[in-house]
Amino acid sequence: MLIEFRVTNFRSFRDEQCLSFSASSHDKGVDEIHCIATQNIAAPKLVRSAVIYGANASGKSNLIFALMTMQQMVLNSTRLLESQYRELYTPFLLDQESRTQPTALEITLLLDGVRYQYGFQYDGERIFAEWLLVYKTSKAQRWFEYHYNHETKKNDWEPFSVHFKGEKKGQGELWKASTAVRSLFLTQAAQSNSQLLQPLFNWFTNDLLVLPARAEFNLLPTLQRLEDPQYKKWVLELMNAADIHISDIKVENRNSQQVEFKLEPGKPPELRAFEGELPDVAFCHTTPDGIEQWFDRRFESFGTLRLLSYAAPLLDAIENGKLLVVDEFDTSLHPLLTRYILGMLHKSHLSKNGAQLWMTTHDTSLLDPELLRRDQIWFVEKKKDQTSELYSLLEFSPRKNDAIERGYLQGRYGAVPFLSEFLF
Repeated sequence: MLIEFRVTNFRSFRDEQCLSFSASSHDKGVDEIHCIATQNIAAPKLVRSAVIYGANASGKSNLIFALMTMQQMVLNSTRLLESQYRELYTPFLLDQESRTQPTALEITLLLDGVRYQYGFQYDGERIFAEWLLVYKTSKAQRWFEYHYNHETKKNDWEPFSVHFKGEKKGQGELWKASTAVRSLFLTQAAQSNSQLLQPLFNWFTNDLLVLPARAEFNLLPTLQRLEDPQYKKWVLELMNAADIHISDIKVENRNSQQVEFKLEPGKPPELRAFEGELPDVAFCHTTPDGIEQWFDRRFESFGTLRLLSYAAPLLDAIENGKLLVVDEFDTSLHPLLTRYILGMLHKSHLSKNGAQLWMTTHDTSLLDPELLRRDQIWFVEKKKDQTSELYSLLEFSPRKNDAIERGYLQGRYGAVPFLSEFLF
């Protein structure tokens, strides 16, 4: 489960910003609906969801891009091409100092009762620092940490913790020696079968699901599970909760031209086209007199396809206690449907394994104390110097009976566009 995520000098976030899922002791909303009890002293309760508001171009998506960049680097840093690595370095460019400073990303997770605090600093040329603190008790175990020494042009490593020595004698030193300047030690060690680091590495691999706003629909995860009758029943219930009136769904393999792009270092790119089969989806609508009519995806709305693409990651998160991150969650979805999906994550009898949702939205109808606690509502505002600032609704100490939606639209909490008259 996610406790907090910190980012510094990434795109519009110049100064350190922190998104926290720790439940505030100052908010007494219904805990069993909105919170997950962890039995951890440092973070006894975590909220099930965090909803972020802000004007267009305020930086909401940049916060998600930062998490995606961290995931990409953890999973692939040992095999990224130099050009691919450099594309991941996107500092704040609108002041002279920050454009040459490293980016810092840090995440704190609770995995099987153990708290992991992991982070690193990097620029377009190398990794400058990396650290991992593990809390099996209230006292930190510093498993590994290093910082780049500009004078010696080498990394200064702290001694490995006695709790992290590698599974065999000398393995930690071997992994350290094998870690390249643009590779993370976590990636190198985990891919070399470090059992101690697998829980942290596996979270980035399996338990973090990110759906960017501009990504194309990926229906394949949903289609791959439709052969399961129980899963298919759940998907149909979700679709009909949106009043779409779909009576059945089936997967059909269709012939289509596919393109394979191959890129290898030192060789020209290869592009190959070939005929192949791809799974596609068909929807059944039943008329009042019982006649079934099947339609392919061309005849369904953008919102229907978007909802279907959400089905697999949403159920995956609920079943397996994963973090689902969705940018512009409400795009093409009715506000009542957005509330319905958010409510599913909040129902403790459905979400038994600690599923969490991080979403950005412009749907102000969600600013309802019956749906969200004050510590679940966040804002991103673009300041005059064009840096983005992330802050919680709790900073304004609103009363429980305050009309949060009206106050936000009136600009009481910031994070709204300043509109001027347009003369044509």
